[in-house]
Amino acid sequence: MPDLAEIGEDKSLLLVDDDEPFVRRLAKAMEKRGFDVETAESVAAGRAISTARPPAYAVIDLRLVDGNGLDVVETLRERRPDSRIVVLTGYGAITTAVAAVKMGATDYLSKPADANDVVNALLAPQGELPPPPENPMSADRVRWEHIQRVYELCDRNVSETARRLNMHRRTLQRILAKRSPR
Repeated sequence: MPDLAEIGEDKSLLLVDDDEPFVRRLAKAMEKRGFDVETAESVAAGRAISTARPPAYAVIDLRLVDGNGLDVVETLRERRPDSRIVVLTGYGAITTAVAAVKMGATDYLSKPADANDVVNALLAPQGELPPPPENPMSADRVRWEHIQRVYELCDRNVSETARRLNMHRRTLQRILAKRSPR
């Protein structure tokens, strides 16, 4: 658990995620670690809070019910350039990680990430990488991420994606229909 001095004087933390049970659990865990937590469940609510009361820290889900969490990152970065932002998503891919960092995110974590991983990412010294996660992605998950990335780059065209991956179209459809591996 971090020392309160590590968090700094401003302990404000914004959590933006449309998964209500997850937000409640993470908010409670972050409060126990010394943060002053405020939550939002949509891009609109996250942008409103970022504009009115820009927090020192933020954890923002990439895919929200009303749009893309990167819009909240952009708003927060405009209002408070020194804020530490972690983009968190269940649909992780290299392209979205790069986009999040270019927009100003400090780090990018795939769900499920526990509170310790989030705190480590938020409090990592500037320019240093946080310690590796306790539960890194499996090889199956890395493969799935790559397939998802190519699929997105092909504008979600199954035939084109299968051709580029040198894979049978039906095999690709079965992989896309399944949930992501852990």
